[in-house]
Parts: sequence; C-alpha cells; structure tokens
Amino acid sequence: MKTILNVIWLLFGGIWLALGYFLAGVVCCLLIVTIPFGIASFRIAGYALWPFGRTVVDRGGRTYLMSTLGNIIWLLVAGIWIAIGHVLTAIAQAMTIIGIPLAIANLKMIPISLTPLGKVIVPSDQAYSVYGRQYGPRLVR
Repeated sequence: MKTILNVIWLLFGGIWLALGYFLAGVVCCLLIVTIPFGIASFRIAGYALWPFGRTVVDRGGRTYLMSTLGNIIWLLVAGIWIAIGHVLTAIAQAMTIIGIPLAIANLKMIPISLTPLGKVIVPSDQAYSVYGRQYGPRLVR
C-alpha cells in the first residue's frame, strides 16, 4: 500500500515538491554560510519524493545548540512560508477522496520543513526499534 501511495504522491505533486527543495538546496550550497541549510533541503527533497513508510526523528547529540540556532534562523527566513505552503496544498488535496492521504502526507512534512536541522528520516517500522531507546519521546510523526 505504501508503494501505491508513494507513486500517486509522486505523480500528483511530489516530484515538483522534491525539485523545489532540491533547487533550494543548490542555492543554499552556493553560499558557504548556508551549506547546512542546503544539506537539510536535500534531506527534505528525498523525503518529499517518497514520504509514505518513513518518519522523522530527532538526531540529538552534541550539536543540539547549533541545530537550535540554525532552526531559529530557518524558521524566520523560510520555515513559516514553507509550512503555510504545505497547509494550503494539503487543503487543496483534501478536497478529493484520493487526495486525503496525500494531504496527510503534506501535513506530515510540516515539522521537518519548520525545523529541519538535527533531524533524521528513517523507515517508520524502524523508528522506535532503532531510535526509540536513544531518543524516546522526541519521535516526530
């Protein structure tokens, strides 16, 4: 079922969303200072290509302070606008029955588009088994 939903997602907007995130990543990597944002954009682009069956977890660790500072900058510069775009797209997708799962996937992308630094995208069935012991309640769905 995940594969069918991913193919439908890809055909009805996922490819364009991924290309947008990929283009943002290229632009961010052109400037030396914004390379971490570019890497995060590439990570989100991969997630935007195949979102069903994957989830986002916090990476944690020693870089928590730097991730938080970077996420604040991202949130103010781009995160809010990207999240608004995801909400508006989800509303449009939810107007049809086949679009409801796609709208849910679009809403599922909001947390990583708001604060992408310090996150890891993992398969949903391994999220708790691999990361649960270490990261516990910080699991983002």
